[in-house]
Amino acid sequence: MDTAPAPFIPPAPKPRSTPPSTLQMIRIVYRNPLELWGEPSYNQPWISVSGIGGPLVIANDPGLIRHVLVDNARNYKMAAVRQKILRPILRDGLLTAEGEVWRRSRKAMAPVFTPRHIFGFGQPMLKRTLEFVERYEGETGTVDIARDMTTLTYEILAETLFSGEIAGEPGSFGRQVDHLFETMGRVDPLDLLRAPDWLPRITRIRGRKTMAYFRKIVSDTMTMRKERLEHEPDTVPQDFLTLLLRAEGPDGLARAEIEDNIITFIGAGHETTARALGWTIYCLAEASWERAPIEAEIDAVLAREPDPTKWLDAMPLTRAAFEEALRLYPPAPSINREAIETDRYQDLEIRKGSQVLVMPWTVHRHRKLWDQPEAFIPARFHPGNREKIDRYQYLPFGAGPRVCIGASFAMQEAIIALAILLSRFRFDTVAETKPWPVQKLTTQPQGGLPMRVTRRG
Repeated sequence: MDTAPAPFIPPAPKPRSTPPSTLQMIRIVYRNPLELWGEPSYNQPWISVSGIGGPLVIANDPGLIRHVLVDNARNYKMAAVRQKILRPILRDGLLTAEGEVWRRSRKAMAPVFTPRHIFGFGQPMLKRTLEFVERYEGETGTVDIARDMTTLTYEILAETLFSGEIAGEPGSFGRQVDHLFETMGRVDPLDLLRAPDWLPRITRIRGRKTMAYFRKIVSDTMTMRKERLEHEPDTVPQDFLTLLLRAEGPDGLARAEIEDNIITFIGAGHETTARALGWTIYCLAEASWERAPIEAEIDAVLAREPDPTKWLDAMPLTRAAFEEALRLYPPAPSINREAIETDRYQDLEIRKGSQVLVMPWTVHRHRKLWDQPEAFIPARFHPGNREKIDRYQYLPFGAGPRVCIGASFAMQEAIIALAILLSRFRFDTVAETKPWPVQKLTTQPQGGLPMRVTRRG
């Protein structure tokens, strides 16, 4: 007799049964774009419509996604609406740069994210996580895991990519990140309507002070490191920051491009991992039957393997739970492109200027691609099952030339963090734990993730 519990169904908007009016759509997109999608988005391979911003193709079919992001990627540029949201924050950072500026930045950063360098980050990641969990010792109340994971991943990022030499104070930083995404991280209705750029966007006006805060952190950090490079060159760490500063010059990166890329990695490079860690811990708290074997796996590996760079391969159950949380709550829930010239995929014509929207949120929950797509089932990613998943139906880090450069970094960081957190403490939901996924650049839990933390016996 099968006594396995029914899988946990984490919170998510139900597919709309009727399309919204134009006014409703603008309100939904501003409030939470994840609530916009209707039944066809979760059932059809693609949808081609004429929206208020012009022709739009919503791509769910893995073959079409591969066509747009990989096989014919040269015909697709970053979509205008996406750039209007991100460029005021990141300017010419790696996520928003195009053409030659993007190629220069990608080339300059590639050496930092080779396997050798990423393995070298293992011990600093472990050190920072061990220091972080000390604050849970003796904890008797509830903590906001969403906020805490932002702090943890910020501290790991500061230690690994900036050798701990980054201006700013972590607690303040977490609050400012929330405010930045609440303001500048939203789609402005005027952008949807393709209003001229000279019309002021209220969302971005509200975020200017926060943006100035981030720019000051970066400026101060660069100044600190430049002084060390000038006066103590033999003692300067060979990290991400040093590499970027040494790439400055007529054949490399401009100073403004270096600043933009540091902003990108401080702002976006840790935020995505923080959200995924929070959602993983939440789902495991609600599915204790999934948590128990993971705790046993972590305990066994930590007892025999001190090298944290080997944990990712040694903990398949832990990794599967994290990957399943990435499926249900992709940190970057949309990938936006615009057709440079008219294109065709099978019987679908993609006209010049069409917006092409690849939504990991809907692709990851598509009923033709996944069994019980709304359920938290880490077994989909267990060895033997993981290999059956099409490369282009699972896109937590994107795909193609612009695939996330920090994907391996994030996976190693996440497993080290989960291993230490779950080996020492148990996280349980409380009455106030009622998260609702909201898209503000990343997939965030509205209301946070208040949880009770107790020491494991």
